Amino acid sequence: MSEKTKSGHCLCGAVQVSAVLANHEAGVCHCKMCQRWIGGPFVAIACTPETVFKGKDAIVVYPSSDWAERGFCKRCGSPLFYRVKSDGSYYLPVGLLDDTGGLTLVNEIFIDRKPSFYSFAEKTNQMTEAEFMAMFGAPPGESFKED
Repeated sequence: MSEKTKSGHCLCGAVQVSAVLANHEAGVCHCKMCQRWIGGPFVAIACTPETVFKGKDAIVVYPSSDWAERGFCKRCGSPLFYRVKSDGSYYLPVGLLDDTGGLTLVNEIFIDRKPSFYSFAEKTNQMTEAEFMAMFGAPPGESFKED
């Protein structure tokens, strides 16, 4: 397995992944949708469309927005991925990986949606919802739809 490829699996082992990392930079999403899905902040690693899942019969996909979908294991409920529909890129929960060595926490998005009861010690690039949405050409004042 190369330095850019990491293996992992869900809690029950029904789904295994060979994750092809886009880089070694972990990020955190604090949006309410991720909080509901993960149960807290979504700490993720960007992966390429070449990422491979085994045990596909145990994967359920939920279309969470017009541009993305989320996958989870239907046997144990483990979150497996956030996938961008337009380019097929994945964002995997770092806890899914067997080895997180070499990863660095570099950014946090939706920082204005972060609950006040926690914070990370690492100094990261932090973006508000409006700043993040502007990266994708959303008009000023456009809100992230959480329903």
